[in-house]
Amino acid sequence: MFSPASLLSLSSLYVLLVLLSCFYGGVSSVPTKVGKGYRLISAEETSDGGFLGHLQVKQKNNIYGPDIPLLQLYVKHDTGDRLRVHITDAEKQRWEVPYNLLPREQPPALKQTIGRSRKNLLTVSELAGSELIFSFTADPFSFAVKRKSNGQTLFNSSSGGSDSFGEMVFKDQYLEISTQLPKDASLYGLGENTQLHGIKLYPNDPYTLYTTDVSAINLNTDLYGSHPVYMDLRNVGGEPFAHAVLLLNSNGMDVFYKGNSLTYKIIGGVFDFYFFSGPTPLDVVDQYTSFIGRPAPMPYWSLGFHQCRWGYHNLSVVEDVVENYRKAQIPLDVIWNDDDHMDGHKDFTLNPVNYPRSKLLAFLDKIHNRGMKYIVIIDPGIGVNSSYGVYQRGIANDVFIKYDGEPYLAQVWPGAVNFPDFLNPKTVAWWGDEIRRFHELVPVDGLWIDMNEASNFCSGKCTIPKGKQCPSGTGPGWICCLDCKNITKTRWDDPPYKINASGLQVPIGFKTIATSAVHYNGVLEYDAHSLYGFSQAIATHKALQGLEGKRPFILSRSTYVGSGKYAAHWTGDNKGTWEDLKYSITTVLNFGIFGVPMVGADICGFYPAPTEELCNRWIEVGAFYPFSRDHANYYSPRQELYQWKTVTKSAQNALGMRYKLLPYLYTLNYLAHTSGAPIARPLFFSFPAYKECYGLSTQFLLGSSLMVSPVLEQGKTSVKALFPPGSWYNLFDMTQTIVSKGQYFMLDAPLHVVNVHLYQNTILPMQQGGMISKEARMTPFTLIVTFPAGASEAEAKGNLYLDNDELPEMKLGNGYSTYVDLYATLKQGSVKIWSEVQEGKFALDKGWKIEKITVLGLSGSVDTSGLEINGSPVANGASNIELSSMKQMHLQDVEDGVGKKKSLMVELSGLNLYVGKNFDMSMKMGVQG
Repeated sequence: MFSPASLLSLSSLYVLLVLLSCFYGGVSSVPTKVGKGYRLISAEETSDGGFLGHLQVKQKNNIYGPDIPLLQLYVKHDTGDRLRVHITDAEKQRWEVPYNLLPREQPPALKQTIGRSRKNLLTVSELAGSELIFSFTADPFSFAVKRKSNGQTLFNSSSGGSDSFGEMVFKDQYLEISTQLPKDASLYGLGENTQLHGIKLYPNDPYTLYTTDVSAINLNTDLYGSHPVYMDLRNVGGEPFAHAVLLLNSNGMDVFYKGNSLTYKIIGGVFDFYFFSGPTPLDVVDQYTSFIGRPAPMPYWSLGFHQCRWGYHNLSVVEDVVENYRKAQIPLDVIWNDDDHMDGHKDFTLNPVNYPRSKLLAFLDKIHNRGMKYIVIIDPGIGVNSSYGVYQRGIANDVFIKYDGEPYLAQVWPGAVNFPDFLNPKTVAWWGDEIRRFHELVPVDGLWIDMNEASNFCSGKCTIPKGKQCPSGTGPGWICCLDCKNITKTRWDDPPYKINASGLQVPIGFKTIATSAVHYNGVLEYDAHSLYGFSQAIATHKALQGLEGKRPFILSRSTYVGSGKYAAHWTGDNKGTWEDLKYSITTVLNFGIFGVPMVGADICGFYPAPTEELCNRWIEVGAFYPFSRDHANYYSPRQELYQWKTVTKSAQNALGMRYKLLPYLYTLNYLAHTSGAPIARPLFFSFPAYKECYGLSTQFLLGSSLMVSPVLEQGKTSVKALFPPGSWYNLFDMTQTIVSKGQYFMLDAPLHVVNVHLYQNTILPMQQGGMISKEARMTPFTLIVTFPAGASEAEAKGNLYLDNDELPEMKLGNGYSTYVDLYATLKQGSVKIWSEVQEGKFALDKGWKIEKITVLGLSGSVDTSGLEINGSPVANGASNIELSSMKQMHLQDVEDGVGKKKSLMVELSGLNLYVGKNFDMSMKMGVQG
């Protein structure tokens, strides 16, 4: 759903900025260097193997406020691959991301007395772990982090006389620290924003982190989430090394990346750095999600296709949408309602006229019996209405954020609202009870939490106007109609340093909760602002899991470090343009790095209006987003996939393939949950040594080896795609082969064609697809085995995870899951394929079988007399097994000495191999013809 800030273009925001400057003092100039830094005055080893020091300011100044005179430094190798550097006020507790929201070790308590002499300084100036080395310079204090294996400096806060940045600064409302960077470092992350230049961070682009309801159509602007983490990939003499740096701080910040340096400027909190050693990109996300929380397990159906729209005015429209998808033979698993189902836009209600409960329950019985699911939206703002039970119970339980001792008043869709304070344990309990009550009213299958940055249609301190209706019920519902006054009396509303909020340094309380409002235990909104959506996701997850003990599905617009443990994400309010289609890939890939792998963009665009051609191309991309949903705006023309015949055909093709790939996607979901591995990922995850793909933002991988190369430009019927070295097989036509030395190929891509290629050395599990995941899941399996084209020796691997997807935990050992490792070798003219099954009972009870195995890239011919399954020869004509082969066409042949290599696709069908039971199979290859 969109909102007023979403509608504001940056040019119109500029006008607002000028108008507001009289209240907020305008935009301050930014000094290049602030202060002379600190000196280390004491240091000691701690009992846990860490390093504890104290820092004294060298020369005080009042730029952005007074310096904090004494700091505590705590350094520890938390694990072999994770280093923590924590710097805070040595004499006074400061705001940090709450330890109950993101569990981690507490640093040592602040000491009451601090030795000011240098007599107890350590004689060593470094602290070595198994992978990383921390070193420091005492005066002015700076620190560096190096990789132990090769001595490479990953982070160095010393200005070293640099003109680009100064020494460390630590004031109450202004913290600054920088690092030197080699110019050839490739950086990724620091979101959420829509990046014009693709996935690689671009020098001098603005990176502001502060959760904001500003439409994703605005480029290089702080958007809905805050993720102060970046991955750094370097290629040293052809060998790749990746690491990540997290600054765990929830306050608003600007990050200035200049190519050879990176500078943080933060308006509060502490420095709490975590360094993750890698050295591969997959290692980095493994280490990162091990710390922040593994991505949530998703139910199987959530990997199906979803349809939503703001503007399904009544239940009959929703029923028609479901029926039209069925008639069009386009797969659909989940139907959604934006707030159309609500009574007066109020959470946890039903419109009695347009969505009468009896008819809605009958509809849900019908789709649930078919295996479909139903999800609705919840906004955090609770309508101020004395006859509204949700509000009454909220007031009775004292659950709302306060201003001057009263619930802070804002405006969202219902009109005047109060915002629940999810940092308050009583609020979490109340929220869970409201979700329980609503679920008894309507048995929804998941919840969509939106507007949780938090979004407010007004700014400042507001009251409900007397003598007029607010909102009026006519015109757009996002115009502020409360009586409001700007708040300028505190330094929390008007901090000395202005972050680049909304891309124009608008006040940080603009169109959100006033930053001097107060949460539980006196916590300021100023500090906790960017945690609002994160804390709501945690509370919502707890509530849903407590309902029926089922695996929750939550979609959240606002996210923070660790949100992926509880929720999926979509990229917010985009537009039906070719540019937005292209940007969506970068944002999806970024969220995989952020530990939120279940992510997608609104297919065909949220704002009006996509062309027919664009919607064709968008479903060809969106069918391969981890989270695949078509969603549109109230004012958009209808854009369900069946609205155009050509889009129907493209959807049948692309979503048809997605539904065949569901077992693979679900296995990727399991791997994400157990290791953090992104579902959709940049090519450099699988090819980190191949520098040409470091900035590639127009193609992506699903898992390690399935590459999507879509058309992203109007009027194109071909696509220029980069293929890293090796053999690639067209998933839609496996006779089509590309053997690359590391180069671009021009691929045919007429309107209904999307190019998806499978890399060598892979075993891909697929099923036969269907119109709904419940049905598709019970069809027979096919294994696709890929060897390098024409190779004489090769290996391939794959895996498959299956479980009861309603169980809250996704793991082995509960009797309701099976995991299969798949292997294949090509050696001495023989192909061997086998499985190693863990806990096969679940798969056996379900009766899942492998019916077909396709082997790609073979040379020569197949000796049908040499086929053995589970140690027994298969006689010709004595079974239902059929063996066939077909020559593969090479888009580019590989020179092989005398002649050119050829390859075959070999299919074995009619198999009857139980997924839940180990199997082995071998076949002999004849001499190449």
